[in-house]
Amino acid sequence: MLWSSMRDQRWAIAKSQGMGFIHTNEKAGQLEEATRVAKDWFWRFWYLVPLYPYSKRRTLRREVVKDTIWTFDQMQGILYVVVPIRMTVVKLAAGGLLVYAPVAPTAECLQLMNELVEQHGEVKYIILSTISGLEHKVFVGPFARYFPNAQVFIAPGQWSFPLNLPLSWLGFPMKRTQVLPEYSCNAPFGDEFEYAILGPIDLGPGKFAEVALYHPRSRTLLVTDSVVSVPDEPPDIVELDPYPLLFHAKDTAFDVVENTAENRRKGWHRMMLFAFFFRPSALEPVKTWRSIRDAFKAPDRSKRAYFGWFPFKWNEKWQRSFEALRGNGRLFVAPILQTLILNRAPQETIDWANDVAGWDFQRIIPCHLDGPVDATPRQFRQAFAFLEKSTSETDTFDVESHPLPDEDFELLRELDKGLSRTRLVPAAKEKI
Repeated sequence: MLWSSMRDQRWAIAKSQGMGFIHTNEKAGQLEEATRVAKDWFWRFWYLVPLYPYSKRRTLRREVVKDTIWTFDQMQGILYVVVPIRMTVVKLAAGGLLVYAPVAPTAECLQLMNELVEQHGEVKYIILSTISGLEHKVFVGPFARYFPNAQVFIAPGQWSFPLNLPLSWLGFPMKRTQVLPEYSCNAPFGDEFEYAILGPIDLGPGKFAEVALYHPRSRTLLVTDSVVSVPDEPPDIVELDPYPLLFHAKDTAFDVVENTAENRRKGWHRMMLFAFFFRPSALEPVKTWRSIRDAFKAPDRSKRAYFGWFPFKWNEKWQRSFEALRGNGRLFVAPILQTLILNRAPQETIDWANDVAGWDFQRIIPCHLDGPVDATPRQFRQAFAFLEKSTSETDTFDVESHPLPDEDFELLRELDKGLSRTRLVPAAKEKI
């Protein structure tokens, strides 16, 4: 399984423009190539969901199952907490392609996609597998417009905030957009795929839903946000722009962090604690006056470095916290889903997880973080054990079944209590 390398070769050329060439015409040629590469990565509608790296999105394609399944990874994040966002493409038995959870259709992405179209046939189906994930919904309309013969199928219960707008106003091509049937046998691709729909779960102002899609021929399960697995090393798409990793590898505002594999890995581990817990127990805030004072003395006070501001520090247990989070790469449900969403509908979620676990898959491709992940139906089902009452008072730590460290959930539980007090959001239900 290989990442597409053509863009990496171009990037090497683009980076070399500042190295001082002997011939002026050669330097001009390199500058022209660098400009062309920048256009390949440009995403014009970045302002709709303004996430880092904003208008510049690189794409890496990977073949997961030979001539059958490919993933397209891009990167996004907030405050240099960046994670992969993934689209999966599956070849249909009779020719043609199905696209699950589109990413930004940059020129680079479309070129990589069209290479598959030339070999395996046109895009026939595009699946929007969520109703709440803006980072997925925003790409469907623009992506579909480049493949005008594709039928667009969306998860039921779509909504928008603050106004619940018609789908056409949200960019969906109305003449070829339809809601997924309740049962996969009624979908035009039902002879090759099965799916199970979780939700919609009522969250007051909004709703949550997810479509898990199973491809029996390759024994592959596609999910969006429901389960994830954290890799020990930074994903390749994140390593292409190492600055966020090095930023989080700092211990103080005064550090100048060398770009090494060890430091990138350190930054990745800390970044994951931020991403899942927002305020993990291993993180200690620095007093505002002190962080401002230190910013004036920081070696890098550029805009990119937030003018030297580094308002937190890590205590000695951060590595232990990361290992507990990762759990040797086990599948788990993200803390925000555990604490603020799925606990509003525990029985419905468990029933859905049981349905999904009834399929005979051997790998899972989530839309974020590690993927593909070698996993069994039992491991998928175990990820939802947090919704169930303990079966034994003597349960011991097990990387597959033990819940995430309780101390790291402090901020999320505070948010949960605050939302429940407003009565705008339904209260969490008892475990089953």
